[in-house]
Amino acid sequence: MKIALIQTALTWENPKENRINLEEKIHSITEAVDLIVLPEMFTSGFTMHPQNCAETMQGDTILWLQSLANEKDSAITGSVIIEENGNYYNRLVFVFPNGEIQHYDKRHLFALAGEDKIYTAGTEKLIVEYKGFKICPLICYDLRFPVFSRNVEDYDVLIYVANWPKPRVNAWDILLKARAVENMSYVIGVNRVGLDDNNHEYVGHSQAIDFLGNYLLEPQETEAIFIVTLDKDAILETRNKLAFLNDKDEFQIFKS
Repeated sequence: MKIALIQTALTWENPKENRINLEEKIHSITEAVDLIVLPEMFTSGFTMHPQNCAETMQGDTILWLQSLANEKDSAITGSVIIEENGNYYNRLVFVFPNGEIQHYDKRHLFALAGEDKIYTAGTEKLIVEYKGFKICPLICYDLRFPVFSRNVEDYDVLIYVANWPKPRVNAWDILLKARAVENMSYVIGVNRVGLDDNNHEYVGHSQAIDFLGNYLLEPQETEAIFIVTLDKDAILETRNKLAFLNDKDEFQIFKS
């Protein structure tokens, strides 16, 4: 599977401008890719004012993603602010080339910024089956909580989309590697760059790691598109040889 990681600055609370910027970047991808990964809240930045830019699942951004996925013959994923049934969600959408959509609502809301007071937490883990790979997509602060991401589904790829700020980027690097090793999974992390309107600085460090903790793409700090290739045969061979996941603890997560 060939994956494009788009590391970009975001225009604050301006879905239209962000769509224009991202569409230009997506159109610049000349080689065929299977999946395009965008950052967390890619239409707005990490805002606690969802009323300024929230959309519905029938809104402009979802229709735009479906059109682009069809045009590029590639799935696209990232998170956006969705208003539904009177609640706001930090929702990751996985848009297939045929327009089908699966979604995951961020479970671990970032209390330090008050996200838990404004957005509604999700409860269900999503496993996407796509082109022979099982993919588990998660969002930013979820990275700090390994129990929820534990590989009990035999997924092959763990994706984190984020707005993870510079002062704590060392934790981002460490935890992405830890998730890859403990879950014997490829890990893709896509973070933004630039300053937001709260004067938080983001330095990216988008990266790709294999199931043994080796970099396929080392942490990057420039605004750019990075393409990596994942090998399903390699992960199966290594899992069969080492079989570490066979010894994992059994547990159950109770919904709060």
